[in-house]
Amino acid sequence: MSRINKNVVLALLTLTSSAFLLFQLYYYKHYLSAKNAAGLSKSKGSRIGFDSIQWRAVKKFIMLTSNQNVPVFLIDPLILELINKNFEQVKNTSYGSTSECKFFCVPRDFTAFALQYHLRKNEEGWIQVAENMGFQCIKIESKDPRLDGIDSLSGTEIPLHYICKLATHAIHLIVFHERSGNYLWHGHLRLKEHIDRKFVPFRKLRFGRYPGAFDRPELQQVTVDGLEVLIPKDPMYFVEEIPHSRFIECRYKEARAFFQQYLDDNTVEAMAFRKSAKELLQLAAKTLNKLGIPFWLSSGTCLGWYRQCNIIPYSKDVDLGIFIQDYKSDIILAFQDAGLPLKHKFGKVEDSLELSFQGKDDVKLDIFFFYEETDHMWNGGTQAKTGKKFKYLFPKFTLCWTEFVDMKVHVPCETLEYIEANYASFWIMLEDRQKEASAEAGRPIRRPLPHCNNLPHWALWKQMINSEPCPIQ
Repeated sequence: MSRINKNVVLALLTLTSSAFLLFQLYYYKHYLSAKNAAGLSKSKGSRIGFDSIQWRAVKKFIMLTSNQNVPVFLIDPLILELINKNFEQVKNTSYGSTSECKFFCVPRDFTAFALQYHLRKNEEGWIQVAENMGFQCIKIESKDPRLDGIDSLSGTEIPLHYICKLATHAIHLIVFHERSGNYLWHGHLRLKEHIDRKFVPFRKLRFGRYPGAFDRPELQQVTVDGLEVLIPKDPMYFVEEIPHSRFIECRYKEARAFFQQYLDDNTVEAMAFRKSAKELLQLAAKTLNKLGIPFWLSSGTCLGWYRQCNIIPYSKDVDLGIFIQDYKSDIILAFQDAGLPLKHKFGKVEDSLELSFQGKDDVKLDIFFFYEETDHMWNGGTQAKTGKKFKYLFPKFTLCWTEFVDMKVHVPCETLEYIEANYASFWIMLEDRQKEASAEAGRPIRRPLPHCNNLPHWALWKQMINSEPCPIQ
């Protein structure tokens, strides 16, 4: 009996040991090996990252667009920043030689590409092929703002965004359209009623919250994570454009309504002035861009853009604004070298600086420098005859791109508030009455301001109203 018990115990111990050994082998295979492989992927560059959803989605999308002749380029800011930091490595990597998924395998919801629409081919065919490859795609369209000034073509729709989802990762393809100022523009991603709001996390998109404008990028081909892609030749310049790319359209509908009430001045003199003013604005923009000085349309030039989508023919000058922190000491010399001699200089850099340059055909360029305080901005003015100094207050504003006389230029994003601060709350009434009175009596109407808040700018209002702005106390 004792011998039998020993044999039974020995058998049980053998079975238990075998079961424990099998358990250890199973645990190592299914848990520890996976954990160690993940560690190797991070530390030694294992190719396991190439199995990520993101990389597979990007690879399929690049294969798709290449085979279908859809010329896309990478504009994803996160990936472009990573490429820029490791540019020498990327530049020296050949197709298929990389062993580590470093850029496209970063966990995220979207990867952003762009398409220059004028280079498109097989517009609808590639979407069908994408769906055959496993993608789910939606197309966002809207009316073409470039045709808003043409009644017969207004409302024509163009593609603005494509979103193609593979499993849990989505490719956001932003469609860039050419504008007459030789720049690229993309539209607002506005969801229509039939689109499923849960298709992707739309709120996480970096592009499409508002229309955007970009300089046309020069492209180069590089190998990223074993995939050949086109990217901007200067990746960081493009990335730095993104937060400042917001674009607002001229109000074509309101401009048409304005000209229905007040006929546009198409006299020979008005046409000649607009031509000279446009050339002066182009020359000023070229000069300031060379200096790296940002500027925006101000005063009467801004009013003309906002109200009429054109230059006001009786304004007799071009008005620009510049933040004083962007002032450069060689600005006067640069304008003189461009053929624009200095006509007036008022104030100092530290207080109330204003420059005026003489263009051809007696058209003047006025540059107003803006100073920032805690809760407002202001620019100074000096009355030429008396030397009195004035201070014009503005609510704080930011800058947006727009298109004006075939140019990409800045205007205050908060345009209406800016104009009302510049011209008081009576700018529409007085400007309209001024135009009407000028046509009937050959002279401007003169009406006093009821108060000195929201001061109008002396340079434009001194011919319109019989009062002066309040002087600085």
